[in-house]
Amino acid sequence: MLNNKSILITGGTGSFGQAFVAEVLQRFPDVKRLVIYSRDELKQYEMSQLFSPQDHSALRYFLGDIRDRERLRRALEGIDIVIHAAALKQVPAAEYNPFEFIKTNIIGAENLIQACLDTDVRRVVALSTDKAAAPINIYGATKLCSDKLFIAANNIIGRRDLRFSVVRYGNVMGSRGSVIPFFLKKVREGASTLPITDPQMTRFNITLREGVEMVLWAVENAFGEEIFVPKIPSYHLTDVAKAIGPNCRQEIVGLRPGEKIHEEMITTSDSFSTLDLGPYYAILKATGASKAGRYVEKYGAVPVEQGFAYNSGSNDKFLSIDELRNLIRSELKHEFPL
Repeated sequence: MLNNKSILITGGTGSFGQAFVAEVLQRFPDVKRLVIYSRDELKQYEMSQLFSPQDHSALRYFLGDIRDRERLRRALEGIDIVIHAAALKQVPAAEYNPFEFIKTNIIGAENLIQACLDTDVRRVVALSTDKAAAPINIYGATKLCSDKLFIAANNIIGRRDLRFSVVRYGNVMGSRGSVIPFFLKKVREGASTLPITDPQMTRFNITLREGVEMVLWAVENAFGEEIFVPKIPSYHLTDVAKAIGPNCRQEIVGLRPGEKIHEEMITTSDSFSTLDLGPYYAILKATGASKAGRYVEKYGAVPVEQGFAYNSGSNDKFLSIDELRNLIRSELKHEFPL
């Protein structure tokens, strides 16, 4: 699939980018070029200590910001496939600095789209978030706009062999700034209490490995114009605290600005254009009847029931405390041994 292809990943020094690079280098030894595009020279230097161009001749580290369209055009010369992982993501930071998020998450997305149209890129898969479904915070709103831009970009590809698609998933287990490494750090430091925003709070959970696998699947299978959503379990925030700090008292601290009790990935309004593909859902454009037929033919896809919603609080699969503890040990054992 990726052998003899040139790939660029924006925001490539992040948690997802590093996992994606590791998987590609292992599974596709004949990848032609693998470009890490990001703006932080220190993170690029640190990542190059793990994945060195001297050891992997396909690797390139390319400094640049997605706010800079000309730099993107230069980086995309000769690129076949783009994985768009660059974004500002912290909900409280977005509430305080809204236009910075707009410049990166929305204007940056449009810059990337235009740069892809100006070069010979063939496939673009953009990473989204559950917070983009019925957003109540600036971060989610900017990612919803980004999703809409990538889907609409398929309208202007002309005769190019170019497809834009989106993958949307929930909290990545162990990603920087998320709750699990935060709780682990508190416990390692000897904390006797763990802060809980709300005792009813739930979240979707996906591992980095599952996220990478989903993106690779989308690269190979997307027709364009769709938002892919994985079928993944949820967890109760209180159960995460029990799994990590079973002897810690839980202190209710209240919701932060822009936080939801439960997250959504498919709203009831989306249900009218959503297909069940088996391991994934695909939210199509409302006018995507032709694409729907192709999914039915290729995967035996079936429409979801009208009024269906995919919500972390009403999900049919929840991780138990033991399952959470085992997953954390499995996924984070090197960085965060329990």
